[in-house]
Amino acid sequence: MIEIRPVNGIRGEINVPGDKSISHRAAILGALSKEGITVDNFSTGEDCKTTLTCLKALGCEITKSDYKSGEKDLPDLDHLRSDAVGFENKVTIKAPKGLREPKNILDAGNSGTTARLLLGLISGIPNLFAVIDGDESLKGRPMGRVTGPLISMGAKIDGRDFGNRLPLSIRGKKLNGGTHVLQVASAQVKTAILLAGLNGQGPTTAIEPNTTRDHTEIMLEHLGVPISKCGLKTTVYPTSLINGGSWTIPGDFSSAAFWIVAAAITRESELQIKNVNVNPTRTGLLNVLKRMGLIYSIEDETLSGGEKTATIVVKSSSLEGTKVMPEEIPSLIDELPLLAVAATQAEGITEVTGAEELRVKESDRIHTMAVGLKKLGAQIKETKDGWIIKGKTALAGGKTRSCGDHRVAMALAVAGLVATSPLYLEGENCVRISYPGFFETLRKLTQNTKAKERIQS
Repeated sequence: MIEIRPVNGIRGEINVPGDKSISHRAAILGALSKEGITVDNFSTGEDCKTTLTCLKALGCEITKSDYKSGEKDLPDLDHLRSDAVGFENKVTIKAPKGLREPKNILDAGNSGTTARLLLGLISGIPNLFAVIDGDESLKGRPMGRVTGPLISMGAKIDGRDFGNRLPLSIRGKKLNGGTHVLQVASAQVKTAILLAGLNGQGPTTAIEPNTTRDHTEIMLEHLGVPISKCGLKTTVYPTSLINGGSWTIPGDFSSAAFWIVAAAITRESELQIKNVNVNPTRTGLLNVLKRMGLIYSIEDETLSGGEKTATIVVKSSSLEGTKVMPEEIPSLIDELPLLAVAATQAEGITEVTGAEELRVKESDRIHTMAVGLKKLGAQIKETKDGWIIKGKTALAGGKTRSCGDHRVAMALAVAGLVATSPLYLEGENCVRISYPGFFETLRKLTQNTKAKERIQS
C-alpha cells in the first residue's frame, strides 16, 4: 500500500518511459528482420519485456545496451532498467535465421498487445507452431476480434470458446490477402491483420470504423515496407524482406498524460514533459482537455522514426465539463480513467459515451473507476458505455484499490494529489506493467509520497 498526500502543485522538468505501443511494434517487426531493428528508449514496462521474452523463445536474438553498462545479451531480460528515464534502454531485435517453433507455451502475461500481435505474426509464417497463453486477466479478454479475420485469411487457430479466449494454438501458413472490415476500432486488430498480410498472397487491406493509433503504418513506411493509406483504409503488400533500422522511441504519451492532468488540477503547477510522442492519433486527451480549459503548449517539435516528438508544457488550469463523443474514444482510450479524475475537478457536467471497450481491459475500467472515485466522494454515475460526472468536487482521502489495473492505479494516485486528506492505494505494484518508475517520479515532483506498511481493514 502506498500513501499519496495532497499537494499545492507540481513543478519541474521530467522525461517519461519510451512509448509502450511503439516498443511492442518495433520488437515484433524486428522479429521479421535479419538485419535487426535497434531502438533507444525501449519501454521499461513489464508488458514490453513480455513481448521480448516471447520473441526470444521464437528464436530472435535480443541484445541490450545502455550508456552505463555497455552491450550484453538478455538471457532473462531483467537488465532493462525499470527506473530508467531518458534514452538509456537500447534494444536490438533480429532474427538472422528466421523464427523457430518455441519449446514451450508463449506466455503473454497481462499483455493483450503481446498476444494479439503475436497471433498476426505467427499466423503468416508457414509451418510455425505455437501456443499463446496469459494470466487470468488476459484469459478473459476477447481474442475473436483478431482470430476471426486471421482465420478468414486462412490461418489455422483454435482455442477456448471457439478461438475467442486464450490459450490459443496457431499453425502458421501462407495466408490469403483480401479486405477486412473491422467491427471494432482497434489498433491491435489492425496491426495483427497487417502483420499477417506481410507474408500473404496478394494485398491485405484493413478498414477501420474510426481512426486508431497508426504507429504500425508509420513504422512500416519508415522501414521501407510497401504500404498505402487512404482515409480509414490501410493496405500492405507482401514482402520477403524487412530492412533493419535504428531510431529513438519517443516518450509514451499515455505515461505523460498522468502528469498533464496532475499539473492541470493542482494549484501553482508548471511542468515540462520532454521528448513526448505527440502523434495526433494518440493525443485525443489534449484535444478534450483543451476545450475544458487546459493551459498548455507544444514546443521543440521534431521527428524520430517517423513519429512526432515534442516537449509538452502544462500549467494549472480552471477546467469546465464537456461531452466526449464515441468518435473521439480511440484517440484517448487509455487515458479515459484519467479523464474521469480531471472531470471531478471541472465545473459542470462531463459525459463520456461510446467507451464500452473499457469494460474488456485489465479490469472493467468503467466500473472500477466509478467505484474508486465514489469512495473518494466524487459525483460519478456509471453508464453502459461511460460515465456522467458532476464537478467540481472536493475529493476525500481514504483507502482505495487498483483492482490490479495499472492505469486505474495511476489515475487514482493523481486523484490523491487533490484530496483533502491522504489517499491509501492498495495494489500499487501493478504500475510495473507500463510505468515502473511512476511513483519514483511522483516522489521527485512532490517530495510528498511514501510507502506505508499494509493497513489491516
